Amino acid sequence: MREPAGKNVSNRSCDPLTATPEASSRPEPSDLHALLKEQAVLMAELDRRRRTNILAGYRPYARQREFHAAGATFRERLFMAGNQLGKTLAGAAEAAMHLTGRYPNWWVGRRFDKPIVMLAGSESYELTRDGVQRLLVGPPLNEEDWGTGFIPKAAIQATTRRSGASGALDSVTVRHVTGSTSTLLFKAYEQGRGKWQANTVDYVWFDEEPPEDVYFEGITRTNATRGSVAVTFTPLKGLSSVVARYLMESRRIARSSP
Repeated sequence: MREPAGKNVSNRSCDPLTATPEASSRPEPSDLHALLKEQAVLMAELDRRRRTNILAGYRPYARQREFHAAGATFRERLFMAGNQLGKTLAGAAEAAMHLTGRYPNWWVGRRFDKPIVMLAGSESYELTRDGVQRLLVGPPLNEEDWGTGFIPKAAIQATTRRSGASGALDSVTVRHVTGSTSTLLFKAYEQGRGKWQANTVDYVWFDEEPPEDVYFEGITRTNATRGSVAVTFTPLKGLSSVVARYLMESRRIARSSP
């Protein structure tokens, strides 16, 4: 027996709480706004941590890895390559590891188990500032972004400025994993050999080819500590005495083991 058409209509529920259950689970606009805001804050914090600790994300390619590994055997190393091939970046990453004592699991190069004193420089203070300092510390003219280079922001304890070159630093005090501090001193070849005659140091990084007298002074500074010398540059001066030291001598890369 067919039921009256009206009865079917009257049996359908019109209660809004049961008619559209999907609608009841939708977040309120205010809740959605709060959720998006929280996600934005989290993303900003993740980006800040990444930008202020880029050393943790450093992954060398084959030639960079070979350069790093050679440090376990040789006191003197040269990474000579064309422009934009990562030689200075590799030099900066390794310098930051030695200064902080933060070595990645894949590291097979030389390790310093204590805080160090390091000299690092290029042809002029402007070039040192725009190359070595920028990669290690961050944009020279924007102090708010210091700590976005390979030395993590949390590891930069103090800096001293150099007069005569806007944004240039004279030194950086770096927190080491042992709890003590390393010292980074910025230099320039244009100062001449005499200005590289600092106290005994553990590590010297020349970015761009140094004059022969400056190069040998760097080696002298590391003799007492059996320290290391790293050179990164694009060959623009032909077969100079520094290049010949690596390419033509029988022992090529190094004079002795650490």
